[in-house]
Amino acid sequence: MEEYVLRTHNLTKRYGDKVVVDNVNISIKKGDIYGLIGRNGAGKTTFIRMITDLTCATSGSLELFGKKDGKGLVEERKRIGGIIETPVLYNGLTAKQNLEYYRIFSGIADKNIIEKLLDTVGLEDTGKKKVKDFSLGMKQRLGLALAILGNPDFIILDEPINGLDPIGIVEMRNIIKRLNTEFEITVLISSHILPELSQIATKYGIINDGKLVKEVTKQQLDEECVRSLLVEVDDVHKATIVMESSLNTTNYVVVDNHKIRLYDYLDNPSEVTYQLNNQGVRVSSISEFGIDLENYFINVIGEVK
Repeated sequence: MEEYVLRTHNLTKRYGDKVVVDNVNISIKKGDIYGLIGRNGAGKTTFIRMITDLTCATSGSLELFGKKDGKGLVEERKRIGGIIETPVLYNGLTAKQNLEYYRIFSGIADKNIIEKLLDTVGLEDTGKKKVKDFSLGMKQRLGLALAILGNPDFIILDEPINGLDPIGIVEMRNIIKRLNTEFEITVLISSHILPELSQIATKYGIINDGKLVKEVTKQQLDEECVRSLLVEVDDVHKATIVMESSLNTTNYVVVDNHKIRLYDYLDNPSEVTYQLNNQGVRVSSISEFGIDLENYFINVIGEVK
């Protein structure tokens, strides 16, 4: 039986006449890294604030770990950690002192957890360096350490890679992967950068103007975006034989009785046409299929305008 960490049912938030989150329904399974994608102002942060009880929903409901009543939600929210907007850090303290402050504030007895957290997020060698002297990437990693301080089962990260340089993005990405695989933490991560989230997410929800316009798994996204040659022929069976014997490739998928998606020879489609025609297979058309991730996101957003 599939275990859901989060499910929302027509979750909506209005501020006056403005609908910021509009009847959003998403489902996040245990073990997912769920990427919530949307440009700035799309409603991502407001959605997250409702999940974490930082703001109240106008209508709709949500379930956390299968619980949906008021008391149950209060208890299950204790299993959540997160970075919402900017992590609250004390600039005059070291990373260790920040974590120690929050450990005591949260009533966590285990003092040894601090060193473990610093090691997990790659800040074990920061010593007496004050947070005010940290890079943005280091601050984000310290914020992530705070998010997992209470040993959560589910973490919510709001734009954790925004503004980071390429090295900082890779560091954050690797830490999130480790938390998911080694610590078995389910992750909801919001961003407006689909290509970066594509490196870690297992499922995506695309939100625009407060509405969830599409959900797609990593496999589905890869299938829609990966480049290939769409070859239309009169005899698919014979064409596959030519591909394997003359073009030396099995990297293809038969779409229907007349079409094949070929993942090789992207830079040399004329060779494909030549070999097929030479073996008596008539090629009606051959064209490149697939788009990059940025254009995929733009196309999906454009569909709802």
